Amino acid sequence: MKPLMKYIGRTERCGVLYRDEMLSQYGLNGHQHTYIINICQNPGISQDHLSKIIFVNKSNVARQLSLLETNGLVTRKTSESNRRQMEVYPTEKCLTLYPIILSILGDWNKYLLDEFTAEEKQMLLDMMEKVMLRASIKLEDTAKGESK
Repeated sequence: MKPLMKYIGRTERCGVLYRDEMLSQYGLNGHQHTYIINICQNPGISQDHLSKIIFVNKSNVARQLSLLETNGLVTRKTSESNRRQMEVYPTEKCLTLYPIILSILGDWNKYLLDEFTAEEKQMLLDMMEKVMLRASIKLEDTAKGESK
């Protein structure tokens, strides 16, 4: 059997390079779209929760948010309910970029899947969702010291 992760990894690296190219005119890199999408969809999301849902460690999230804040895309404030948590909000500039980012991602997905039938697209997406869910379960089990 061919190595699945080889294909997933190379496809992701191509996607990052594509996003780097397409987002550079907005002062963004190929990884920052994930932050912007999640912050726009969940205004006030905590840094900790953001870290968990995008599978990035807390220090990297803090570093990226600092860059986005410096570039005027997000604001952070201390949570009123938990003084140890920072909540992240999109700025107007960020909200303006949000549909542009979605369009760029949509164009990439359309290109990748263009030669597939509707049935093949659905099957691939269903299988990739299953792979992703299994990967996240394995990661959680590993973090807990369990192995399967």
